[in-house]
Amino acid sequence: MATLSPDSERPAGAERLELAGDLTIDRATDLEQLLAGATGDRLDLDLSRVGGIDTVGAWLIHRTLRDRPGSRILGASAEVARLVEQVAAADRPCPVRPAQPPIWLQELDKAGRATIGAVISLGEGLGFVGTTLVATLRALLSPRGIRWHAVSRQIEETGINALGIIGLMSFLIGIVIAQQGAVQLEQFGAKIFTINLIGRATFRELGILLTAIMVAGRSASAFAAQIGTMKINEEIDAMRTLGLDPIAVLVVPRVLALTIIMPLLGFYASVLAIIGGGLLTWTYLDIPPASFVQRLRDVVPMSDFWIGMAKAPFFGAVIALTGCFQGMRVAGNAQSVGEHTTIAVVQSIFLVIVLDAFFAVFFTAIGFV
Repeated sequence: MATLSPDSERPAGAERLELAGDLTIDRATDLEQLLAGATGDRLDLDLSRVGGIDTVGAWLIHRTLRDRPGSRILGASAEVARLVEQVAAADRPCPVRPAQPPIWLQELDKAGRATIGAVISLGEGLGFVGTTLVATLRALLSPRGIRWHAVSRQIEETGINALGIIGLMSFLIGIVIAQQGAVQLEQFGAKIFTINLIGRATFRELGILLTAIMVAGRSASAFAAQIGTMKINEEIDAMRTLGLDPIAVLVVPRVLALTIIMPLLGFYASVLAIIGGGLLTWTYLDIPPASFVQRLRDVVPMSDFWIGMAKAPFFGAVIALTGCFQGMRVAGNAQSVGEHTTIAVVQSIFLVIVLDAFFAVFFTAIGFV
């Protein structure tokens, strides 16, 4: 059993303590009380009879030497001395909270990280688009072909089940466009041009754009959440184990479904917006439906209709690819599903607006104004 014995000799004004036995954690309380009870300003600690020591004993010895300047250890074995030195070397002040860099440097760091993340995401996204195109071509050339049953199921979920909310939104948007246009144009005695505003804005831009935004919020989030949950549950890994391509099984049907259904949804939304605008002009401007329809035919060129319909498949493909891409990037836990679902909605809406701006400039440049 370890013993701790003091020595009453005090050469040169120092109190001498002779320690014996093992200075380990189970004797820490006794050792601490003995060292604390020493009355000398400095201590000579005789460790010649110490058998074993651990980091707790070494820490108590070091703390005594640190807190009582001039204290020293005598007769320590090489092992004991080495452990005390190692504990002393590790005794350095550590700030509780790391020093913060200047605020401008923090913001610059955030901007740099965001830029690097955007570049990486862009590269991975382009790679994902290429992989999806290859999987689509492979499916077309395969004897089994496209999984049309899965495509039809996605058309039902993303298109048919969305008719109610898209129709209501478009109808109300048509009313809002007509009302705001009528209020402004009536001041100049040009209320008849409200029909021009409704027709051209709806068929060329707002009908398909607002539909794409609604579908992005509804379907891109669903795609990301569905695929992300499957990835967390290791269902995608199970597909690969069975020899199935997750891109061909999960991504291609969703991309084809939205590419097919978006022109139909855009046309449906445009018609509902026209009906809403027509009802407003009938009740507010006293323009009968027959006159509204005739004026609409005269002022809205077919090019506006075809421009809107031409943009729709691209919007649908971008929305589906973004949702599936973010779903495939999910990793870790359920929090990652929520994060990537949010990113999918934001990115798909952003890309739709960017793509719409590109088409607006493009069609104007080639003469479709």
